[in-house]
Amino acid sequence: IIYFFDFKIILGKNGVPVAENFRLEQSTIADTIQVGQVRVRTLYLSVDPYMRCRMNEDTGSDYLLPWQLSEVADGGGIGVVEESKHDNLAKGDFVTSFNWPWQTVAILDGSFLQKLVPQLVNGRLSYFLGAAGITGLTALLGIREKGHVAVGANQTMVVSGAAGACGSLAGQIGRLEGCSRVVGIAGTDEKCSILVQEMGFDAAINYKKGNVAEQLCELCPGGVDVYFDNVGGDISDTVISQMNQNSHIILCGQISQYNKDVPYPPPLPPDIEKIQKERNITR
Repeated sequence: IIYFFDFKIILGKNGVPVAENFRLEQSTIADTIQVGQVRVRTLYLSVDPYMRCRMNEDTGSDYLLPWQLSEVADGGGIGVVEESKHDNLAKGDFVTSFNWPWQTVAILDGSFLQKLVPQLVNGRLSYFLGAAGITGLTALLGIREKGHVAVGANQTMVVSGAAGACGSLAGQIGRLEGCSRVVGIAGTDEKCSILVQEMGFDAAINYKKGNVAEQLCELCPGGVDVYFDNVGGDISDTVISQMNQNSHIILCGQISQYNKDVPYPPPLPPDIEKIQKERNITR
């Protein structure tokens, strides 16, 4: 017996997902598995903002497929093998996939699974969906490949969505890579406190309180050299307006725009696009 979420209706490009867009059902899976397959029990599922894009017929990305009507939703997941007929996987192995079905138990093709080594994360398997997984790689490679951070260059980095999976790591990685100042933007005082007290950010702005532009100007007096952008929209427009000549935007996500009927990545407003071009800002 398994339980699974079943994507129910296409929202279209405009609309906020609600519980009625999903079904929770009980079903029965096969008693036996075929050669090359494994039966797995789900331990962890990663629920992420990009999944909203998969609710559209066009996800806006060539590496993300849209969820199909009345099929099981899927995403990053981790489980343990309960039975195996795959040569490289045995009962008790921990495995992961970017397309893990939202089921308590599933029969999967073993060739699409990656075997995990729990010792790498001191047994904390969920880290393979975070710092030691795709979100960690996204932050690391984004900064190294597109941030142009240089040790000793006295660069200031701003991270929006800074308390999220990628953002919280991006700030820490930016510091390790050589940024002299890291400022986060988040949506609650608690998140801002954690960013500063536990994650090494120099400062954090609660965008729901006060004037973000004024706070940003105060906290980044030398302007912004690197912007790790998770949110897009008004917040990003505000940050870009304070970026320096020849600075760099790492376009990781645009979560404020995912419920809107806009292309991905969303175009910048004309005045912000003008700033980007005049200051030779890469995005």
